[in-house]
Amino acid sequence: MLLFVGLGNPTPDSENNRHNVGFKVIDYINKKFGLSKQKPKFKGLLTTGNIDNKKIYAIKPLTFMNNSGICIRELIEYFKIDAQDVIVFHDDLDLEFGKIKAKFGGSSAGHNGIASIDKFIGKDYSRVRIGIGKPKGEMDVADYVLQNFDEDESTDIEKVSEHIVESISFLVEKKLDLFSSTVNNK
Repeated sequence: MLLFVGLGNPTPDSENNRHNVGFKVIDYINKKFGLSKQKPKFKGLLTTGNIDNKKIYAIKPLTFMNNSGICIRELIEYFKIDAQDVIVFHDDLDLEFGKIKAKFGGSSAGHNGIASIDKFIGKDYSRVRIGIGKPKGEMDVADYVLQNFDEDESTDIEKVSEHIVESISFLVEKKLDLFSSTVNNK
């Protein structure tokens, strides 16, 4: 049993924000693998299904980015999911736009959603970091992550989501290095 978590903010005006790339990936996984219809549960939108014969729960927390850990803790306690079986998809300013890296554990690197999850379930879970690049010029980082993707970036994020889906077997098997190298070579 695995839990996929996509980080983002639940307001309609946040839907296409850079900070919501985790939500976009979960939506893409749900669609491609025919997971159940989203249901509001555990302070998030929950779907279930199977990928590679493995039970998958996928959730988009509705608690806003800075409180994502509240939703995750409730869900893993209810279903008895080990933190090591949690995989979080989130935006990363320190990665070039469209680059993807998966890792187990580590620091939040200033990402408030990750910091919240660390607070509520510890640091022993996997993260799939999706590069959104850094702001150009003097733009504030908070303003940048809350900006919408432009049309070209939206198309590229769709391709990134497709590459994640094509390589998802490596995530399900927890082969994070193979996932990272495969997904970035597509």
